[in-house]
Amino acid sequence: MQSLSAKKKTVFNKLQKRLRRNVGKAIADYQMIEDGDRIMVCLSGGKDSYALLDILLGLKHNAPVGFELVAVNMDQKQPGFPEEVLPDYLDSLNIEYYIVEKDTYSIVREKVPEGRTTCGLCSRLRRGTLYACAEDTGCTKIALGHHRDDIVETLFLNMFYGGRMAAMPPKLRSDDGRNIVIRPMAYCCERDISKYARIRDFPIIPCNLCGSQENLQRQNIKKMLAQWERESPGRLNTIFRSIRNIAPSQLADTGLFNFAGLSIDRNEERKPYNFEEALTVSRSEHKPMPMLHAVAPEADDALRRDWDV
Repeated sequence: MQSLSAKKKTVFNKLQKRLRRNVGKAIADYQMIEDGDRIMVCLSGGKDSYALLDILLGLKHNAPVGFELVAVNMDQKQPGFPEEVLPDYLDSLNIEYYIVEKDTYSIVREKVPEGRTTCGLCSRLRRGTLYACAEDTGCTKIALGHHRDDIVETLFLNMFYGGRMAAMPPKLRSDDGRNIVIRPMAYCCERDISKYARIRDFPIIPCNLCGSQENLQRQNIKKMLAQWERESPGRLNTIFRSIRNIAPSQLADTGLFNFAGLSIDRNEERKPYNFEEALTVSRSEHKPMPMLHAVAPEADDALRRDWDV
């Protein structure tokens, strides 16, 4: 850790307290960590995963439940990756860790044509390897270093380029039910994490971006959100709050809300409407249109076809 003046140390203590508080709140809100859990913390060598491990190590001593931490790095055999950096750092912490060697880099280069995005295959290979490692090492949860800004960026990525509303959930069960992924820094902003990593002086391994389309798209989203935050400070936090405050009846997904089943109910006595006393109703001279007959359930498909004009 960098040598700090008294004033800067005070600033750092406040920063550390804020990050620990946000991580602790996320863990509590989503019951991410339970008594006896063995947490596999995935380390990439970037600021986020270093900060996650550091904060969890700090919280472990005063947590209301007992849990273990296991650090895991996946060496994907990318050219130029400094293999000694993470083992040296983890040895200094005196914690259990594993380096998983998996040449996904060559597999991706072999399978994906030049110029096509590699993110889908790379992500699946990495995820499968980490899931297997979690089982092999007896870990009950897999902790990733994604933060609030990552989650908001993913929301807009999916909306702009995928046509769906989805982000990164703070807690996720794998499709086969055998693993649970947690994101304890879901409430932390990237600005705080960057500042924390600089002060803690983590041995950051530079990220060699692959230049894929997904990464270019994410950078565009990041620039857009940064501009919004400059123009209206606090906007990212407001957007994140909206992810936690979904109103399915105010959207348009028929799988989340039964719009077709909506009907009026005027059986109870009518309550006054707002500003009802100011309403003036004029009677029309035109004759009312004839009522439509109710449609039988078996005619529902035919009705949908009739509306498809």
